Amino acid sequence: MIAARASGRGGAPRHPPTFTMQEFYKKSLLVLIALLAVDALVAVLFIFLSQPTYTLSPALRDGVRWEAVASADGDQGGTSTVRLGESGPDKLAFDYKLTKTAHYPFAGAKFVAKDAKGNLATVDLSKYDTITFLARCSPADPMVFGLTIFDDKISTPGQFLTYRSPVTFFSCNQQGVPVSLDMRRMTIPGWWFYMMKLDLASQGYKLDKVAVLAFGSSSQTPFNIDSRVEISNIRLRGHDYRYIAALAVILLAGWILFGVWFFRTHARTLAASVNYRLKKDLPLVAYRQLTVAPYRDEEKASVLKFIATNYTNPELDLESIVAGTGANRNKVNEVLKTELGMTFTSYLNKLRLTEAARLLTEKSAATIAEIAYSVGYANVSYFNRLFKEEYGCTPKSFRTLAPRQAPPGEPASGESASSKKVGNG
Repeated sequence: MIAARASGRGGAPRHPPTFTMQEFYKKSLLVLIALLAVDALVAVLFIFLSQPTYTLSPALRDGVRWEAVASADGDQGGTSTVRLGESGPDKLAFDYKLTKTAHYPFAGAKFVAKDAKGNLATVDLSKYDTITFLARCSPADPMVFGLTIFDDKISTPGQFLTYRSPVTFFSCNQQGVPVSLDMRRMTIPGWWFYMMKLDLASQGYKLDKVAVLAFGSSSQTPFNIDSRVEISNIRLRGHDYRYIAALAVILLAGWILFGVWFFRTHARTLAASVNYRLKKDLPLVAYRQLTVAPYRDEEKASVLKFIATNYTNPELDLESIVAGTGANRNKVNEVLKTELGMTFTSYLNKLRLTEAARLLTEKSAATIAEIAYSVGYANVSYFNRLFKEEYGCTPKSFRTLAPRQAPPGEPASGESASSKKVGNG
């Protein structure tokens, strides 16, 4: 076959590059998928770590355990009653009846922090800002949630009345109400400031020394009615934004590394691909070979020679070949199919683009438009599109990536005169 002979004479590379652009894109897709999967796993882990949770366990944890204790107004001379029910790490249940005897009637239950020896203790809950739970009560009533926090400046150890005691309200009914309370935005009652002789403006508190978490009746709780309260799924939740910052840094670093790898590998692969295509296609400067190669079939030789010498004519088409050679359309198509394995349009574009590639490497001063016109393309945009489809890059990029070809008669870049002499020999 003529194409094979032309390739053999031109010294086209025997083996294609080991890493083609197609393989590069496949590998890039696999790396991208792997990166996304790793990012998803890291994101899930860090988001989980950024949202710490805490339960009020009766078991010893970090030297402290939480004990469920009934609480009523008996120390104020009141007669309200409380009976503690089932309790656990995330559950507190109690039955109570509120009476009017005390000046400040109250009934409820609380979790009290104690150390391994059973002594009162405090717990640092400063990394938690929210408490969530499910509240059921019968009858439906507004309830109170409160904290008891030791204050180094004013509190007396063991005397809870001297501890800061911020409170807030939540709704409760028989069906169950999901509750979420911000533990940092609660209010300390005015009577406590009056009792402690402090300024009402001193509402600030910290969660670093929490001694008690309490649930109980409010000022709207009806008197002398048997009531039941169940608080379940108790969780303290926090937000550690250090993990979010670390996640952002890790994700950004991963994508930067991927971007650097992608663009560097893309550039190397594209350069290798262009170099290979250039070396492979230069032998198909078939018009040089075809015009001098002997053929037994004169009509066939006439068709090939006509195309090879007129391919730069923008008006060249099958009709002009038929008119110029005397061969019919079927003969022209048969010649191109049997000898080159191409259609007329494919072969014509191949000749033009191959010559354009040669000119791009040899004539650095010529513009892209000049080269497009010189090889038979009247439309530069169309030339650019065909060239990119053929070589995988634009003519401008090709000129940068492809090694400079020496003019005929001179050694190519990197090729010594002696090696050329051996090759010619």
